[in-house]
Amino acid sequence: MQTSVIPYGHLRSLNMHKYIRTHSTAALLTTLSIGCSEKPLETGLISASRTCNGHAELCDRTLDDVTLATTHNAMSSEAAGWIAANQGFGITQQLEDGIRGMMLDTMDWNGEDYLCHGYCELGAQPLQEGLGEIETFLDTHPDNVVLILFQDGLSVERMTSALDDSGLAARAWTHDGEFPTLAELIDSGTNLVVTAESGGPPPAWYHHAWDLIQDTPYSFSSEDEFSCEANRGQTTSPLFLVNHWLGTPLPTSEGAERVNTDAVLHERAEACAEARGQRVNLLGVDFYDRGDLFSVVDKLNGLD
Repeated sequence: MQTSVIPYGHLRSLNMHKYIRTHSTAALLTTLSIGCSEKPLETGLISASRTCNGHAELCDRTLDDVTLATTHNAMSSEAAGWIAANQGFGITQQLEDGIRGMMLDTMDWNGEDYLCHGYCELGAQPLQEGLGEIETFLDTHPDNVVLILFQDGLSVERMTSALDDSGLAARAWTHDGEFPTLAELIDSGTNLVVTAESGGPPPAWYHHAWDLIQDTPYSFSSEDEFSCEANRGQTTSPLFLVNHWLGTPLPTSEGAERVNTDAVLHERAEACAEARGQRVNLLGVDFYDRGDLFSVVDKLNGLD
């Protein structure tokens, strides 16, 4: 066990492995330098410019008081050559661009664990590879909170084993009835929320999705069909997912570009929040890079 002086003159224990995982390199070097300094520093470890999910204003907000830009069938991308893809880019690029909620489908294909939707022949990615992309992102961008909603076609045992092997299980948060702030999730090293449509606990961090989340219908062939009616989950489920994409019957970037505009997307998000009496926490779309998803999410978060 090592020690640091925070603030100057006050010793406390420092779990170096966890500290490295949850703080930037600059913060770590600052900690070590304070321990050797002959003079106190005028500022603490947490910079005034600290951000959570890209914005300082979100650090003190609880998980149920933020909106996350979310991708439907996040693993299905044109960049990876999927047929009838739902997204233009893969998991890593989505995260780099600001996606913080991901809807991922898992299936058994020839006895192996894969990310795929319906027919793996149309596109598939080894589950461990996809989870590894998320782990790498969170390891290198620790000031972010990500939520995964699995359409789990694998057993709880296979899912949790894969999450454990990837390193993600070690950072998975457990809901105990209260929601921490984003900063608290980040500082505790539990900046990943795991939910699954079919499975559930144990382990406690492997949440049944519809205990935590309620949503809207998700099958629409035109924007005139969009609905805010209750679908899955309970009216008491604390997080609200708005499913906002078209299938005619296949997803198209042209359709996404039309319904992802501010005029359509923002209006529907606000209408659904009012109709359901609940803040939109997950705004799920196809082809997130077409249209105005991020600016709409900023508006919903009061950042515009």
